[in-house]
Amino acid sequence: MTRPLGLLCLTTLIALCAHAQATPAPLSYDCYRAKTPIRIDGELDDPAWKKAKWTSEFVDIEGAAKPKPRFRTRAKMLYDDKYLYIAAELEEPNVTGTLTKHDSVIFKDNDFEVFIKPLPETESYYEFEMNALNTGWDLFLPKPYNAGGKADNAWDIAGLKTAVAMQGTLNSSGDTDRGWTLEIAYPLIAFNSRQQVPLPKTGTVWRINFSRVEWTPGNPKEDNWVWSPQGVINMHVPERWGYLHFR
Repeated sequence: MTRPLGLLCLTTLIALCAHAQATPAPLSYDCYRAKTPIRIDGELDDPAWKKAKWTSEFVDIEGAAKPKPRFRTRAKMLYDDKYLYIAAELEEPNVTGTLTKHDSVIFKDNDFEVFIKPLPETESYYEFEMNALNTGWDLFLPKPYNAGGKADNAWDIAGLKTAVAMQGTLNSSGDTDRGWTLEIAYPLIAFNSRQQVPLPKTGTVWRINFSRVEWTPGNPKEDNWVWSPQGVINMHVPERWGYLHFR
């Protein structure tokens, strides 16, 4: 039976509205210049950080329709002529870590992940993961996996500085920890071995997102908590990442 055109249009509009509501809008963060270089020690006590705002607390990767994460995660950013600085605070009652080899598959541990797309008009982007042992994994994606992209693990973030500070005891279940904090100084010229990325200035916009992988003992499935919700269980959908505005 043929439906009236008006009814078809109404049905289509309702479907589009439902899809829009199901797909969270990307968040935004204003990243300001640091007046002095930041000491990278994981402690987050450098005076420059006091003027940087925290992101909103991380949520489930699929968005607010899913349960609120058990532990708080948040981040903040600054930049200068040499680095994009990233700090993060991860609440965790039992801080753990096992992987010590660079470029291990870090998300097999509880971890913190950074996804950066400095050239939003291209398909390419960069990923960095680290655990509480300050072990890192850096890779370049010429395009997303679902578009046939293959990870370039040979890419390393030349000049990267990272540090972790633990508020508790690593790999000790006999006490209750507060969590761990981290700092990253991401060199702005680190991309140049793969593509030319202009140094950011006031008005520059990148795409960025953060993910935290959290494993529960005895549970084979991990939790994925993120800053800007993806709407799907897949971090490799860059169009759903947040906007990083350099100020």
